[in-house]
Amino acid sequence: MTEVQTRAAKKQTNWAHELWQLFLLVLAVLAVHSFVAKPFFIPSGSMLPTLYIGDRLIVSKYPYGYSYLSPSLDVLPPIAGRLFGRLPDRGDIAVIKSPRGHVDFIKRVIALPGDTIQMRNGALWLNGAPVERTRVSDTEIPVSPNSDCLTVIDAQYRTTNAAGQQVCRYPTWRETLPGGRTYLTLDLGEMPQDNTAPAIVPEGHIFLMGDNRDNSQDSRFDPSRDGLGMLPIENLVGRAEFITFSLDGSTDWNPLTWFPALRSDRYFIGLN
Repeated sequence: MTEVQTRAAKKQTNWAHELWQLFLLVLAVLAVHSFVAKPFFIPSGSMLPTLYIGDRLIVSKYPYGYSYLSPSLDVLPPIAGRLFGRLPDRGDIAVIKSPRGHVDFIKRVIALPGDTIQMRNGALWLNGAPVERTRVSDTEIPVSPNSDCLTVIDAQYRTTNAAGQQVCRYPTWRETLPGGRTYLTLDLGEMPQDNTAPAIVPEGHIFLMGDNRDNSQDSRFDPSRDGLGMLPIENLVGRAEFITFSLDGSTDWNPLTWFPALRSDRYFIGLN
């Protein structure tokens, strides 16, 4: 074999080795997504004003332990309980799997097993007492391609601010749960879900709501109506930790559109 032939032989790709390395890489990514943390994208306004459409988050998988729904691939049969499990705290923002179809939702944990939950005229009651609720300044969200403020509910709040910018100006309340967790909520009008009968959260379940109280399919709605109902703890996926960045929906294939679409005030914001 000549020197040229020897060099050519050395340069031949070992495809079996390359495929094995690719398999290990995919396995490592799936393991991180399943058991450590994963990115999450906010597709709807159900958690306004805390989370905007277009926010990108990091969700940690380990705080609540693991269930059959924890792996990124839906491959395990239903198994009751959680491994290394613990209940979330009231006020946590959690990613969960819906009872129907196991679709990812993101909501706020409001009530735990044994709690009595009720809505009265749009106000939250917990264990027979009203949760502290204070009217605060309206929330102004700039109108953008992914937040156009044109739905039947939202359109009444679309206006122009003092700077001449089109915004959605939402009526906002600060809610403070027992124990001190506090956050902002929106109340956009009278809705059927503003009044509910008292309900006790069963053992092994949690009750969640969106911060945008009039635009959230959550535990106030039965799974048969695309809601969450009293959600089994097995359906907990993880805890939302922080916003990494946010896009206003104006991007396309052209990289020159990416930077202008970034919301300059929504970087690395802690959520819990």
